[in-house]
Amino acid sequence: MRDLTHLWQRFLLASSLLVGLCIGIVATIFGYSNRTAVDVRWSVFHVDAVPLWAVVVAPLVVLLVAGTLYHWMDGLHHFTEHMRHRHRVHELEAEVASLRAHLDQVLDMPDHSTSKLPRKPVTIETLPAVEPAALPDGATDTPPPVHRRAPRPKRATLAVAAEPATAVTTNGGHETRAAPAP
Repeated sequence: MRDLTHLWQRFLLASSLLVGLCIGIVATIFGYSNRTAVDVRWSVFHVDAVPLWAVVVAPLVVLLVAGTLYHWMDGLHHFTEHMRHRHRVHELEAEVASLRAHLDQVLDMPDHSTSKLPRKPVTIETLPAVEPAALPDGATDTPPPVHRRAPRPKRATLAVAAEPATAVTTNGGHETRAAPAP
């Protein structure tokens, strides 16, 4: 089954847009419906002649702005963590490449660079051509294929020698040890 996380994210974004539009429409209707002025009095804070819609809409706007800023900061944190990990991955890849080059140099192997030419010149010795020996009548140059297996080494077997029955001195007398069964 196909991964549905992308579709789920698109659905959540679309539904949050619709909810935001509905909140905006309701706030607008509420603002135009309630134009009466009210006095807002808390223990120390006093405001007179505030429109009723501002009492409801202002805290809502403050909460939405605070939530948006929080999510932006959270996304910025995730982005900076991603970039830090990405930078560390590039450092580790460079270290692996340098270690591989050093290992190749120590083992005298060709490097993994983009050059296709070896660093050291390679000399090739050619063997002299072998002349075919005189073959008897009816024989061909190619021998028949041999499908024999190499002989397997035989497994070693161990034999345990039986101990003879001996007298054993114990705390009170003499006893005889029974011979082990073969």
